[in-house]
Amino acid sequence: MKEYVISDLHFGHKNIIKYENRPFENIEEMDKNLIEMWNNTANREDLIYILGDFSWYNGAKTNELLKNLNGRKILVIGNHDSNFLTKKDFDKSLFDEICNYKEVKINKKLICMSHYPIADWNGKENGSIHLFGHIHTIDNEAQKYMSELRLNGYNCFNVGYDIQKRLVELNEYL
Repeated sequence: MKEYVISDLHFGHKNIIKYENRPFENIEEMDKNLIEMWNNTANREDLIYILGDFSWYNGAKTNELLKNLNGRKILVIGNHDSNFLTKKDFDKSLFDEICNYKEVKINKKLICMSHYPIADWNGKENGSIHLFGHIHTIDNEAQKYMSELRLNGYNCFNVGYDIQKRLVELNEYL
């Protein structure tokens, strides 16, 4: 079993194609490509941490989407996930867990995950890793600040789709 992380897929979000200059003609093409990227990487037994902003679809359409993606899934809630999370027809059991913040240890290394970048996280001074999303482009002040933290020896990484273009194996950050 492998463990992966990704953020800000924005399934079904028409405007994200324009905002982030994604190379797709429409949401159908984008969704198809995101599903192929996911399923070509993750197997059924893998675990994927989704750090928010997964889907712009309603509950039923998001259910269908989740059933077509390989692996077990944990959602760390993002600012746009209420599009489906608050709907009566959404099946929360399609996620192993839904939370606002997640900490895991891999090979004795603490990994702290949130949708938003944070300037201070558990174990920061002791080499823990902070993974986040939310920031799509790298030409803004928040992203520059987080990059400066990395330069100062702290371990924080943007795992958003528009930065990474893929599911990233957690071992890559250890």
